Amino acid sequence: MASPAADVVVIVGSGLIGRSWAMLFASGGFRVKLYDIEQQQVTDALENIRKEMTFLEQSGSLKGSLGAQDQLSLISGCLNIQEAVEGALHIQECVPENLELKKKIFAQLDQIIDDQVVLSSSTSCLLPSQLFAGLAHVQQCLVAHPVNPPYYVPLVELVPHPETAPATVDRTHALMRKIGQSPVRVLKETDGFVLNRLQYAVISEAWRLVEEGIVSPSDLDLVMSDGLGMRYAFIGPLETMHLNAEGMLSYCDRYSEGMKRVLKTFGPIPEFSGATVEKVNQAMCLKVPADPEHLAARRRWRDECLQRLAKLKRQMPSQ
Repeated sequence: MASPAADVVVIVGSGLIGRSWAMLFASGGFRVKLYDIEQQQVTDALENIRKEMTFLEQSGSLKGSLGAQDQLSLISGCLNIQEAVEGALHIQECVPENLELKKKIFAQLDQIIDDQVVLSSSTSCLLPSQLFAGLAHVQQCLVAHPVNPPYYVPLVELVPHPETAPATVDRTHALMRKIGQSPVRVLKETDGFVLNRLQYAVISEAWRLVEEGIVSPSDLDLVMSDGLGMRYAFIGPLETMHLNAEGMLSYCDRYSEGMKRVLKTFGPIPEFSGATVEKVNQAMCLKVPADPEHLAARRRWRDECLQRLAKLKRQMPSQ
């Protein structure tokens, strides 16, 4: 059961992120062309997607209203980029995180696309002003940064180039909502976007607390998984402030002096090296040995937890 030709989405790159995007768009009923430069990469990606979708259907976690076979029938491989982009409404680039490689891909796409299709990058850290500089279709370009693993974590950061047309962001926002993702508008580009800036702030202070002997690595992680993370799975830090007093004004009036006092004690940016790396690595390896088999098993466990959490969040009353 294929969608009309106008509902074509192109995925450029068939790695983990590309495969995840393909599954997400197929779950929304879009025809997906998965482009890569080698037949074996495309073949392997399609087989991986088939196995994953079959498992998801068996476990009751497949997204969308179509069954696995119908979704799989919407996804096809393609080795010719000119053919791939024909009739596309959205192109999602998912090649490795290398600025020159991505710029080369976008320069190539810029030569063959029409004035309607949206050009989107999955980059996690490269700025739109770097990626899309000099493109004729720059108004149609933006970053749509997913969170790994995208199938279970719905957030997508939409980051425009300074010249991106507002309609491009609006269209991409609506598209992401249609496939069940949670898009956020980053109003102007900044290094690290929003998610990674918040993540790095947490990592930085976590590292300092361990480095200064205030808490063990395993207990540090417990503070997040059984403490802050419990709340943050449903509400963010700003709403947490709002609820932890009689509203935001009350919270700031009550706690701002204490927050500023503590924040002034934060140390410099850690080096993430030396004795602390050894200490943290030893603690992590006690929990999850750093060999491929143990890491893969732990990632599967993580994804199952995220899958169950996503199901719970869908069952919660709407906001």
